[in-house]
Amino acid sequence: MAFMEKPPAGKVLLDDTVPLTAQIEASQSLHSHTEYIIRVQRGVSAENSWQIVRRYSDFDLLNNSLQISTLSLPLPPKKLIGNMEREFIAERQKGLQAYLDVITTHHILSNCELVKKFLDPNSYSVNYTEIALQHVSMFFRSEPKWEVVEPLKDIGWRIRKKYFLMKIKNQPKERLVLSWADLGPDKYLSDKDLQYAVKLLSSCSHPYIYKITFATANESSALVIRPFSEKGTLKDLIYKAKPKDPFLKKYCNPKKIQGLELQQIKTYGRQILEVLKFLHEKGFPYGHLHSANVMLDGDTCKLLDLENSLLGLPSFYRSYFSQFRKINTLEGVDVHCFGHLLYEMTYGRPPDTIPVESFPPAPSVFVVSVLESILTCEAMKNGMPTVSRLLQMPLFSDVLLTNSEKPQFKIPTKLKEALKISKECIEKRLTEEQKLIHQHRRLTRAQSHHGSEEEKKKRKILARKKSKRSAYESGEEHSAKYSNSNNSGSGASSPLTSPSSPTPPSTAEHASF
Repeated sequence: MAFMEKPPAGKVLLDDTVPLTAQIEASQSLHSHTEYIIRVQRGVSAENSWQIVRRYSDFDLLNNSLQISTLSLPLPPKKLIGNMEREFIAERQKGLQAYLDVITTHHILSNCELVKKFLDPNSYSVNYTEIALQHVSMFFRSEPKWEVVEPLKDIGWRIRKKYFLMKIKNQPKERLVLSWADLGPDKYLSDKDLQYAVKLLSSCSHPYIYKITFATANESSALVIRPFSEKGTLKDLIYKAKPKDPFLKKYCNPKKIQGLELQQIKTYGRQILEVLKFLHEKGFPYGHLHSANVMLDGDTCKLLDLENSLLGLPSFYRSYFSQFRKINTLEGVDVHCFGHLLYEMTYGRPPDTIPVESFPPAPSVFVVSVLESILTCEAMKNGMPTVSRLLQMPLFSDVLLTNSEKPQFKIPTKLKEALKISKECIEKRLTEEQKLIHQHRRLTRAQSHHGSEEEKKKRKILARKKSKRSAYESGEEHSAKYSNSNNSGSGASSPLTSPSSPTPPSTAEHASF
């Protein structure tokens, strides 16, 4: 049987990297427990929202599952007696809201399957490990020389990408890793072009690209096999983590925060920039750079997951760069992601916020100079350097590369054109998303300004002035009518005003009443 002979049609349209927000709207007390009604929203559109109902025990179950991260999460404590009192429920609701705010804004937690299932059970009800196993089993029927050693559970951050440790039957000591993934929302290649492009990846040879042993794809998913590295990725080196451990355990809360040596930062940075330049010149879209996608082979960095852009998978840092309209090309995305990676290599942790307002002391002023050119507010607004420009900066320009392997990656002209169109479609979707976020931000600012105390005072003053002006104009009108009425009455009895007749009040006098 061929690999994935009867796949489900189409691609996954849902972008898992679009942030979910959650607001507790109300609570309702039943006989023995309290339920909290939560409004969950995907992205900036209020139309893309739904309600879920959760009990405290559901929060507690989620929190227990997230303990693998070793993060100290602010879940309110349990209370056995008096937990149905109104004041307690109100206080607990505030605590649960604070908990939701933390797990939906933490970059790794917010993207994990546990949190997604808690907030959006309808979209994440499928068991992707089971689906992956089914597809891998079908693959082994047509390729019997491979054998699964064990599933590598949750070693990656993607919900729809699963990993398995493998071996070749006649080479039992050699270990490989198989990754299986659904097609994502940015899959724009035709099925024929996709299958050809994925198979072509194994022919790519570059000193800074991790070798692919085997790759295949069909209408709904893809399967890629690579050598397994006991040393792990660049992220494993930075966080001193074990490659086989779950993603949450490895990277959420490192025990020791320590950046790399300056020479490592310079060498690894130069190697990564060189391979990005190579891919850009080849017209091959990437957009998936982060430290867990860089494999270490001795003192050499090698890029992973070239297939991601072909499969249409969203980037790890998409929720960051989608906020900035200047980052609207895949080359720009690669530079922005390189800024994240350089920060992580330098300080041993990701930046607290993007843009970065100030940088801690670094091993060299040249490091800070590069970071400032990518991650500051000014860089986001005015534009970042190109990969070629980064290579010319003092931090990387004096690095000597000793690897003499000649890069080879022949992409046929027809496929190059298809990749170009796919790249343009990916960038178009990004631009449209950025436009929506920008419009939402402007509307939110306007509403916030409209509701501010200072603005309320201004509106009250304007309202008083308008009220006085209306009274003044009304008085003038009334005075004019009064005057006309008197003039018309006296004209009927005598053309001359009698000295004893009362003088009508002037307009000014009337207006003062």
